[in-house]
Amino acid sequence: MRIDKFLKNSRLIKRRSIAKEACEQGRVKVNDKVAKPGTEVLVGDIITLELGTRIIKIEVLDIKDHVTKDMAKEMYRAIE
Repeated sequence: MRIDKFLKNSRLIKRRSIAKEACEQGRVKVNDKVAKPGTEVLVGDIITLELGTRIIKIEVLDIKDHVTKDMAKEMYRAIE
């Protein structure tokens, strides 16, 4: 799954267009490499998000196309 779509589906970022912008600005990393919007995400990948002054680091646990609000939190686990 594309990183921009994963961020939207997991509800870490509200809209896919905003997730795409964050990737283009270099604020999203997958396994410590700057991610483009089309970068593929696999189970076990570590994603680092720089949102404002916050840095969020997560591990991908599951990849789903359609998720409910409650299931979105099961797609990842926070690190640190």
